Amino acid sequence: MIPRTFPPAPAWSPDGHWIKAELDYSRGPEKTWVYGALRPADGQAVTMTASSRNSVFYQQFLQLLEDTDPAGEIWIVTDNLSSHNSMSTRTWLEDHPRIHHAFIPVGACWLNLQEGWWRIFRKAALAGRWFANPDDIAYATALATSQLNSRASPWVWGRPAPPTRKLRRQYTYTV
Repeated sequence: MIPRTFPPAPAWSPDGHWIKAELDYSRGPEKTWVYGALRPADGQAVTMTASSRNSVFYQQFLQLLEDTDPAGEIWIVTDNLSSHNSMSTRTWLEDHPRIHHAFIPVGACWLNLQEGWWRIFRKAALAGRWFANPDDIAYATALATSQLNSRASPWVWGRPAPPTRKLRRQYTYTV
């Protein structure tokens, strides 16, 4: 996400022609990345914002996950981003044996339950909002995560079974 202002919307000119607005898109020094993890058993999520998407911030996020879930093993289902499999990350993981990676196949993001949560998160935290700086993005991320965690429920892969159809009412007509 990039905090930025938007140009005016396209409009009609006085002589009746459609004026297209110039596309204003740039990646400046203030871009912000959001890291997130979902615990499917209870639907709780952990998010963290960072100024870069590199191994250092990824390892900070892994440490945050380890701190928020102090007992048992942690399995992380993730994509094949270079920071997830870099030498420094693999070295870090050797010192943290509770954390295990499971990489999803390229082009199969639907195998990760986190993707469904991201869709809900983006709608709750980011959709239709304007951010003046990275702190606004961090605040919106923290607020949306806490609100979603307050009403979290277990995540199950696949669609739920359709409800069973109850018997229709039976009417008796008398003549």
